[in-house]
Amino acid sequence: MVDAGEAAHGEADFLDTLGAGAVLDAGCGTGRLAIELAHRGREVVGVDLDVDMVDRARRKAPQIDWHVADLATVQLGRTFPIVVMAGNILLFCKPEDRGAIVANLSHHLEPGGRLVAGFSLDAQGYPVERYDELCAAAGLVLEARYATWERAPFAGGDGAGADGAGGDYAVSIHRQP
Repeated sequence: MVDAGEAAHGEADFLDTLGAGAVLDAGCGTGRLAIELAHRGREVVGVDLDVDMVDRARRKAPQIDWHVADLATVQLGRTFPIVVMAGNILLFCKPEDRGAIVANLSHHLEPGGRLVAGFSLDAQGYPVERYDELCAAAGLVLEARYATWERAPFAGGDGAGADGAGGDYAVSIHRQP
């Protein structure tokens, strides 16, 4: 599980190393990460398109600011030092919407803020190079990339991680200049 970037609280531990401040959990689902971050004392805003998932999250943690909205168009009227898309969020979105999502989330970053995304890599799926292109088009600069939320070194992304020939997961940090 850890090797796939899926440690129980690996994302929260990772985000804790990036400094203090509010976090926008983009694609929050039922609130697993947002709730953990709130337990650690963070202010968290969660956004997801699935009303049922957000309702479940709201029941579990009514103190968190939850929104049912499209990541490509949501306007929260504020910025954050950290925006996170954990758990393959971008891969669940329509390919034609991914650029708009990254661009919109970049507008929710304060100057110097970080967009952190973790997703599985697949030789037939979504390469990190394409994600980097979307981030660059949104004005973001790659700061670091890891193979897991525990910061294992990233050796490449050909989806062949099981046999050691390449990575099968990437955690990328892009910064707003």
